[in-house]
Amino acid sequence: KDRGMSLLGVPMQEDGMDIDAVEKLLEKHSGKIKMVYTVPVHHNPTGYTMSDAKRERLVALARKHNFVICADEAYQLLNFEPVNVKPMFYYDDPADPKVLSVGTFSKLIGPGVKVGWVQAHEPLLKPLAGLGWVDSGNNPVIFSSCNLIDFLETGGMNAHLENVSKDLGARCALICKKLREVGLEVVQPKGGYFVWVKSKGKMTGRSGECMSVNKDQFHDWMRLCFCW
Repeated sequence: KDRGMSLLGVPMQEDGMDIDAVEKLLEKHSGKIKMVYTVPVHHNPTGYTMSDAKRERLVALARKHNFVICADEAYQLLNFEPVNVKPMFYYDDPADPKVLSVGTFSKLIGPGVKVGWVQAHEPLLKPLAGLGWVDSGNNPVIFSSCNLIDFLETGGMNAHLENVSKDLGARCALICKKLREVGLEVVQPKGGYFVWVKSKGKMTGRSGECMSVNKDQFHDWMRLCFCW
């Protein structure tokens, strides 16, 4: 919105975003929708993961209606149990690429790292490398990126990720257990940072209205964070 974009929201379902609703918006605003943003794995705030069928259908719609998919996969590697889904990149067609799979170390190591990556086919990556602040060498995270090289090459990242996933999985299980004990219905996530729960009166954590585009829904929902 700060950049003058018009934003449209779609409902979430247990197997990911409502693709029927996406298709209806694409038809209603024919040719005007340029990007679809989604958190396809351990969705913030619901914790849902998009099914393979929906991923394939969303990519097919991107080709049909000529828009880019920005897949925010911040929690792709943060799993409390096996989650057999690949990044959205692997559902894309290299001959007509439409997917930017975006990851970050900030959700895996710590919020201050501010280093991430984009996985995409070359026609989508090439324009990113030409951005002025990248091309000039003034990337603000060069120092942090260099520090991560040894952490990755020595296997330190793998050991850290295993430890973090185990610890956060235990925290998630505990908060879900306590919420159920006080009579709240909880869908326990298999990864990520948050539990999404409907209030029965008292509120805590982050209230839900800011999770909708116009802040006009989910007033009685809470996003509870069990991380950091």
